[in-house]
Amino acid sequence: MIRYLLPVLGVASMAIAPAQAQEAGAFGGFKLGVVTGYDSATLEYADLENDEDGVLYGVTAGYDMDLGSAVIGLELEASDSTTKWRVTDADFGDSVALALGRDLYVGARIGIPVTSNLMIYAKGGYTNARAKLSYNDGEGLVISDSDTLDGWRLGGGVELTNANHFARVEYRYSDYGNYKDGGVDTGLSLSRQQVAVTGGFRF
Repeated sequence: MIRYLLPVLGVASMAIAPAQAQEAGAFGGFKLGVVTGYDSATLEYADLENDEDGVLYGVTAGYDMDLGSAVIGLELEASDSTTKWRVTDADFGDSVALALGRDLYVGARIGIPVTSNLMIYAKGGYTNARAKLSYNDGEGLVISDSDTLDGWRLGGGVELTNANHFARVEYRYSDYGNYKDGGVDTGLSLSRQQVAVTGGFRF
């Protein structure tokens, strides 16, 4: 999947190449952009574990306050993913399948300017993902249910800006804990790692 991200990153980098030297303190203001990238999710069930990959895509918005030596901000994101998978118990023949849907995130970030238009940053916050769970007992009984999963996200990356545009490349890890259905622990736990490329506008 990484090879698909390289052209996107190249386009984003060219789009924000500054026409002239940036002034210091150039990271503040409202930001609106699109997100794409690589999604790797880990599903654990009893002593079974399975990793699946997919494509991440979505939109993001936020506001940053440039304090000179540091940048602090609030970020919102709505994304989706193509990631889905099935785990089968070879001994009993039953299986569980999980398809991931929309993921909503709200969090804060803090950045340190490295140059007048390049910043490194760390982020963290709350994430809520929708998932469709299906169970097949291997003998014709199929049960499916959709629910939302609460979790937390940590990450970090680099951001490049000019007067009107920005681009980011970041890594983030999200943990949704154990999946419960009607208050009953299903034994499933979900986490994901993502590499995201974001590009957009500053206002």
